[in-house]
Amino acid sequence: MLTIIKVTAMDAQMLLRDPEMFPSDKVLKNALGDTVYSVLGSFFGMITSEDLTIEWRFYNDGKAWLGKVVHKKKTILWLSVWKGFFKVSFYFTEKHLEAIAALDISETIKDEFAKAKPVGRLIPMIIDVNDKEQLKDLLTVVRFKKSLK
Repeated sequence: MLTIIKVTAMDAQMLLRDPEMFPSDKVLKNALGDTVYSVLGSFFGMITSEDLTIEWRFYNDGKAWLGKVVHKKKTILWLSVWKGFFKVSFYFTEKHLEAIAALDISETIKDEFAKAKPVGRLIPMIIDVNDKEQLKDLLTVVRFKKSLK
């Protein structure tokens, strides 16, 4: 799966750029700080309870470590670490637009998703996460993505 990471002048700094430094708990905590690392820890707990696993890999095209969260062999989301937050990226096809619009998630996420430019046939839903309040919406999207055939 091709991962495209767009970085603009307004984006925060992407972290985990050293191919020799695996994103262990210690590395993640140092990169994110206590507060956001705590949110990430809660998120990892949620995805683990949903029978999902995270696979970390260094990608040369983006020159950074990315976490691929999978259920069996199906990719559910991609995770990247930034200064002050982590990004969670889901990819959907056009046939899922109506169902996503009906999900019980924040209108902001729905609006951003509706404006997203497709990457090939896939439409990205990218969420910057730095607060535990966002985890309910994330879990809703994770469960939706996991349920798709």
